[in-house]
Amino acid sequence: MGLVKMKDILAKAEEGNYGVGAFSIANMEMVLGAIKAAEELKSPLILQIAEVRLNHSPLHMIGPLMVEAAKNAAVPVAVHFDHGMTVEKIKQALEVGFSSVMYDGSHHELEKNIQNTKEIVSLAKQYGATVEAEIGRVGGSEDGSEDIEILLTSTEEAKRFADETKVDALAIAIGNAHGMYKGDPNLRLDRLHEINEQVDIPLVLHGGSGISPEDFQKSIGSGIRKINVATSTFNRVIDNVNKAVQLKPYSDYFDYHQDVIQAAYENVTYHMNIFGSSNRV
Repeated sequence: MGLVKMKDILAKAEEGNYGVGAFSIANMEMVLGAIKAAEELKSPLILQIAEVRLNHSPLHMIGPLMVEAAKNAAVPVAVHFDHGMTVEKIKQALEVGFSSVMYDGSHHELEKNIQNTKEIVSLAKQYGATVEAEIGRVGGSEDGSEDIEILLTSTEEAKRFADETKVDALAIAIGNAHGMYKGDPNLRLDRLHEINEQVDIPLVLHGGSGISPEDFQKSIGSGIRKINVATSTFNRVIDNVNKAVQLKPYSDYFDYHQDVIQAAYENVTYHMNIFGSSNRV
């Protein structure tokens, strides 16, 4: 089925009332593990990388790899540029062939966020790409370098933002945060329900690492269609590699290579089963 628009994946998720995992990757092995899980489970998949990660995985190298992997997958895969902060990098992702981009203007005042987002929507239309944006502020930062306070999304502002920008998906802040939670997440499912009643586009939950299966499923039941998962995948890779080294140091690089693939595969499989996206292809 190959590379598709994220908009199409989320429309089917809305019809079927399930969530789709958007899994952040950093290298080829993680891409291979994620696609292996999606193909085995017959699940749609969103592969993504955030702008703040490009110092580690340059876009001109990781981007074509992601796009080609998606094109050759046996399931529908959207390739998404997460938390785009600059027009330059968003445009580069579109040029590479990403089928979806996110503009994150949540640090701006509402008017500026709307204005900038509309410009990105206009740009993405030239490439036939899906656009996600954010209103309110999800806690923490994508790379864990900042301790950003959560700013709960206003229902009224979410409706206005969606109506004026015409984005395809909207990330909201309901008590969720990037990275691993310091305590138990306290999701405002009441606010999510209110927003879902007023906003007629798929809603996105960032900060999926550490949320309980029960809260995931409640969120999906209240309109969340895209769920971002990053930290838990990276941590699974670290844990698996550390355990392997403790048992026996690597003597063959490709044993390590396979362990990284397996770790990503395990984490993606775990979340897809919770989100209800298995056997949806």
